[in-house]
Amino acid sequence: MVDQTTLMKRVVYASLIGATVEWYDFFLYGVVAGIVFNKLYFPTGDPTISTLLAYTTFAVGFVTRPLGGVIFGHFGDRIGRKSMLVLTLMIMGVATMLIGLVPTYAQIGIWAPIALLALRILQGIGLGGEWGGAVLMTYEYAKPSERGFYASLPQIGLSIGLCLASGVVALLSFALTDEQFLTWGWRLAFALSFVLVVVGLYIRLNIKETPEFSKLKKEGAEAKVPFVAMIADYPREIIAGMGARYIDGVFFNVFGVYSIAYLTQQFKISRTEVLLGVTVSALVMCFFIPVFGRLSDRMGRTTVYSWGSLITGLSALPAFWIWMNYPGEPALVWAAFLIPFGIFYASIYGPEAALFCDLFRPQVRYTGISFVYQFSGIFASGLTPIIATALIQGYGANGGWAIALYCLFAGIVSALSAVWIRSLERHRSQEDGVAVASAA
Repeated sequence: MVDQTTLMKRVVYASLIGATVEWYDFFLYGVVAGIVFNKLYFPTGDPTISTLLAYTTFAVGFVTRPLGGVIFGHFGDRIGRKSMLVLTLMIMGVATMLIGLVPTYAQIGIWAPIALLALRILQGIGLGGEWGGAVLMTYEYAKPSERGFYASLPQIGLSIGLCLASGVVALLSFALTDEQFLTWGWRLAFALSFVLVVVGLYIRLNIKETPEFSKLKKEGAEAKVPFVAMIADYPREIIAGMGARYIDGVFFNVFGVYSIAYLTQQFKISRTEVLLGVTVSALVMCFFIPVFGRLSDRMGRTTVYSWGSLITGLSALPAFWIWMNYPGEPALVWAAFLIPFGIFYASIYGPEAALFCDLFRPQVRYTGISFVYQFSGIFASGLTPIIATALIQGYGANGGWAIALYCLFAGIVSALSAVWIRSLERHRSQEDGVAVASAA
């Protein structure tokens, strides 16, 4: 008989390794989009247009994520969390490996970007179902007083995945010439996904279903159509959750994705230097995500999240000021990554999983958190590199300030949404109290 501590460790490892693989696959595409795909798959002759087209296929992955969230959320709430985690990992892994094998535009013409787009759609569907299942496994296994901490642990998969994605590309950029990197080097980063998928599948196949869902299944209390039940019973929670998610998607994609193209193209900072800055920030983030997850258990999730949203959004202003005025100072360029992205961003991403899980009851929880997280990702995440590119194009030298103000706006929206979530939780507690009293 496996004791609870050992079982909890297995669940954490299974969720974390799978989340790492999924985020590595997904953001490897984003890291490469602005430095490889714009040249090899969208050669328009205009660098700005090529970059916009490359980031458009990146955005498509976010558009299809809600579809994956609804599909896998439905079966996750009806059949179980574990089986969906295995299936989503396989979808992501296969799609990523195939991206590394797609011939270029010069080789097969228009079919190259079409194939890239189709595989990006598969990536989005896979990740749409992955995130919700991974955080639910730890959230539903943990004690109520520790759910913020344990639900934050799969969130570390994002920072490890980004660290691996940017780190691998940085290593290849450093070790190879530009010609070698563009010809075949970048494809090695996608091939690495195969190894990670095999490890992730092995670990996930050796865990059990969550106790909370097993109890639900035994009692026959599952929702017949979880998506319909979610829309009918939780309309305000859905809107508030998507608003809270805004700063997460905007800030991550400005600092973790768009900044690579921005700094290399606008200020001619070396690609390796920028990628290392993102990598180190992601590494630091690994340690701060569980810190803020634990803090949310003690201070309250909405309190930590609302203040974290404001501070994170505001930190974009000094970061872009440094990049615009001191691009030749590597230490300052890295600091502008490290503090806002490595530390402040963790204050929202750490408590976020448990914050969303708290919004829904077990019958629709997989569907609910997947839909909130993935649907909001369309405008919060997927469109951000496109918006940032358009702001630079429209405002020229002042485009950096425009992007920073956009981050601040997102932070304000998310802070207000977190305050709204607090009021919704109080209202639900009062309703539950009345229901218990009536039953008694």
